[in-house]
Amino acid sequence: MAVLPRAVVQYGHGAGQSRHGPCKRYTELVPDQALAAKIFGILEEEWRRTTKTLDEIQGTTERLADNPVLARSIRHRFPYIAPLNHLQVELLRRWRSGEHADRTLRTILISINGVAAGLRNSG
Repeated sequence: MAVLPRAVVQYGHGAGQSRHGPCKRYTELVPDQALAAKIFGILEEEWRRTTKTLDEIQGTTERLADNPVLARSIRHRFPYIAPLNHLQVELLRRWRSGEHADRTLRTILISINGVAAGLRNSG
């Protein structure tokens, strides 16, 4: 039984990093916007259900309530990560439109590394 609380706390920390707003920008890259909206809607609904369940299990809607230092650290990272998400969408748009310059690819890879480093996990 001790595994469940540990798993909930670990998942709660990940959910503390979850921001689905920036994810919506990536749907701009999908040619079939109806399909993109449908899939994003499914993901968003699953996120709501997961968040609701996590709230019920933890007894709070505040993520990382038991770890304010980590919560503050995560809050301070997002202003730096968000611009990288927007840059990444634009770079991927260019790549998909045929701009296959080495510089474009390098910048895409650097943006991926930057987001992962900002999240301090695999991204």
